[in-house]
Amino acid sequence: MTLPMSDPTAWTTAMNNLGMAPLGIAGQPILPDFDPALGMMTGIPPITPMMPGLGIVPPPIPPDMPVVKEIIHCKSCTLFPPNPNLPPPATRERPPGCKTVFVGGLPENGTEQIIVEVFEQCGEIIAIRKSKKNFCHIRFAEEYMVDKALYLSGYRIRLGSSTDKKDTGRLHVDFAQARDDLYEWECKQRMLAREERHRRRMEEERLRPPSPPPVVHYSDHECSIVAEKLKDDSKFSEAVQTLLTWIERGEVNRRSANNFYSMIQSANSHVRRLVNEKATHEKDMEEAKEKFKQALSGILIQFEQIVAVYHSASKQKAWDHFTKAQRKNISVWCKQAEEMRNIHNDELMGIRREEEMEMSDDEIEETTETKEAEEPVSQAEALKEENDSLRWQLDAYRNEVELLKQEQGKTHREDDPNKDQQLKLLQQALQGMQQHLLKVQEEYKRKEAELEKIKDDKLQVEKMLESLKEKENCASRLCASNQESDYPLEKNLNSSPIKSEREALLVGIISTFLHVHPFGASIEYICSYLHRLDNKMLSFGGANRASGARICTSDVECLMSRLQHTFKQEMTGVGASLEKRWKFCGFEGLKLT
Repeated sequence: MTLPMSDPTAWTTAMNNLGMAPLGIAGQPILPDFDPALGMMTGIPPITPMMPGLGIVPPPIPPDMPVVKEIIHCKSCTLFPPNPNLPPPATRERPPGCKTVFVGGLPENGTEQIIVEVFEQCGEIIAIRKSKKNFCHIRFAEEYMVDKALYLSGYRIRLGSSTDKKDTGRLHVDFAQARDDLYEWECKQRMLAREERHRRRMEEERLRPPSPPPVVHYSDHECSIVAEKLKDDSKFSEAVQTLLTWIERGEVNRRSANNFYSMIQSANSHVRRLVNEKATHEKDMEEAKEKFKQALSGILIQFEQIVAVYHSASKQKAWDHFTKAQRKNISVWCKQAEEMRNIHNDELMGIRREEEMEMSDDEIEETTETKEAEEPVSQAEALKEENDSLRWQLDAYRNEVELLKQEQGKTHREDDPNKDQQLKLLQQALQGMQQHLLKVQEEYKRKEAELEKIKDDKLQVEKMLESLKEKENCASRLCASNQESDYPLEKNLNSSPIKSEREALLVGIISTFLHVHPFGASIEYICSYLHRLDNKMLSFGGANRASGARICTSDVECLMSRLQHTFKQEMTGVGASLEKRWKFCGFEGLKLT
């Protein structure tokens, strides 16, 4: 594009506001010594972007700084800036991936060539759709070009030097929503998502641990190798994994059962070794605990000795010979040593409590009721020990306070503020110990009440157990007497044989039918089965009955109820689904006899 040199300064300012370099200026050259072949002036070194004060991209304009818009001269038209006091033109919300702008307010005589001339300086134009109603849509190659085009919104355009109304207009540039822009934006987003998924997948594959080696297929040769590995302690884990995989694959069959049994037997032989290893490690752990406890006891004894040295140095015989700084250091050291001694003492007491709890867990193998009853007992004993230790510490603090009071009454020294400070600290500690002692006593009383309650519950449970045992004995006696009374009944039943041969035949068929129905059958099901058989052979009662006579359900049920040791009736189901079923129990009667 070549433009006239009527106002080059305004054109340069406008292009800088758009963030673009001027494309070309027609007219006399500004610099006479410019060499177009070399792209530089003679006698001046070439300008590079790395020189101080220069850069390829112009510095960004601060948002609070007002943009100065000036007149823009084009080849066929002139653009006049809007009034700077007016608010900026309103725009719609920017669609995603917008590359198309709406341009309104064009002159009636404006052509597509003029539109290209004005907006080509914003960037490469892909398409222009012009309407007959003084507006058009322009699609650029990149999204940032739309921002440059929006800069021209509000400018008044004039074609040439004409003042005709058809040759003037006020440009209104706004975002436009186009399907092509949205499609390209979605494609770009999908591409970015694919790249992100690929990057994450590559990262996961890089961080994923290597997969275990594949397990070989079963064969006699591999079986012998795995059997040898199972005997080796160092290769046992690998061989067991192979054996497990083979079994889960279903490699066990009649031909390979012996081989698998021998391998399972080899795996079982390692159980004793593992138990021995566990016992050895437990023994080592116990020895280490014992050594740690002994070392901690030795350290605690040395702390006691150091504290005793500080206490003896704090007595009046030696205390008067120290300076103030020395007394202060001795007091601080004594306090630190006592705190460390108490920490180590608490740690040692905690270890002993853990050992006592472990021993009690190993010894207790009774019912859950006894465990619940013994837990408060151990807690009560622990509270007793803690209560005694707190009382002893309280007595020791009281003795120290009395000694300090006596020494203070004897010396009446005002130049030693350490004793007053120590006395206050001891009094505060004494008050805290008293409060803690009261809390412990209250907790001890509460635990004793709980213990008494648990003992009462235990007595009630024992009484209930005794009563249940007595009821059980009575029930066993009643069962024995009922069995004795059943034997004469069996004799009576055996003494009364079946009335006819047809009843015997019916009993045999019903027994066979119920034997193949172990869950029983209803009387209607049994009668329907009998009806399907030969009615002549199964006609029940009356030798001259017709062949089509039906068997009476009540007679069959009466016959089955008479044979109590051969058939029994049970109730199945709940509510509306309640059903009576007959079962065959002849074999149980044989066992009783």
